[in-house]
Amino acid sequence: MSDTGSDTRRKTKTRVKVEKPRLYKVILVNDDYTPREFVLMVLQAVFRMGEDAGYKVMITAHQKGTCLVAVYSRDIAETKAKEAVDLAKQAGFPLMFTTEPEE
Repeated sequence: MSDTGSDTRRKTKTRVKVEKPRLYKVILVNDDYTPREFVLMVLQAVFRMGEDAGYKVMITAHQKGTCLVAVYSRDIAETKAKEAVDLAKQAGFPLMFTTEPEE
């Protein structure tokens, strides 16, 4: 056999499919004890909402029981929800934020 220097085997390339990280919703849960002013302060401080947007979220949660606050990657959503709940606990309020996967 003669060696011509060419490789007759096929080279296969493996393509890695990278999926976008799953997003999580941060949800404000209504309670009858936390003052509206405090809820607005938390929404502005933790979620960087303006006064009008924060008021709409707060009123929606008051009327419907819960309200979507924002959608983030999992780590950020959990961190922001924990930060908001911790602020409420420090102030002595039962304000609750939860996270759940976006569908």
